[in-house]
Amino acid sequence: MAEQSPSSRPGRWRSGAESKQRILETARALFRRHGYDGTTVRAVAAEAGVDPAMVFYFFRTKQGLFGAAVEMPDAVPPAIESIFTGGLDGIGERVVRTLLENMEKSDRTPFALLTRSAPTHDRSEALLREFIDREITDRLTALLDAPDAALRAGMVNVQLLGLTVARYIVRIEPIASAPVDELVARFGPLVQHCLTVPDHRP
Repeated sequence: MAEQSPSSRPGRWRSGAESKQRILETARALFRRHGYDGTTVRAVAAEAGVDPAMVFYFFRTKQGLFGAAVEMPDAVPPAIESIFTGGLDGIGERVVRTLLENMEKSDRTPFALLTRSAPTHDRSEALLREFIDREITDRLTALLDAPDAALRAGMVNVQLLGLTVARYIVRIEPIASAPVDELVARFGPLVQHCLTVPDHRP
């Protein structure tokens, strides 16, 4: 999943603001040109004229680099990783809590950007959708390892997008003002059901 740094380097890079900015500008251009999957840390480093280890030093993972390039809050990539800690047990509540807690902190999470920028920023929308597909939907599908895994992951997306629109965009009550813990307690089992309850149809 994450492109991890083979090692970290101290010292001279700590003051490398110009190099960091050049990496960011290069990453933005390559992500726009080639998409999330088609852009690698190695390609960004080569285009920016730096060693790949420097990219990892500043941004830690490919997800972190993408997050910085689209001005995603720093907490979002590690929050996404936390969803998959512990496998399927309790994953429904982790998914809902991750979404809500990050939305409460900022309106610049992927879901908020998708719903608000879609009419005017088609390429940004496509990039964010690709990121969500790659780092959440595809990983959920692989984790399920079932014939209908893609459909189940899609059903989770419906739940999350519906909750996001109701709470943050349309502000439907009482969803808009409900405590996060209550929504996690109520929607978490629905997401868990979508992912793990067997299909009993004949």
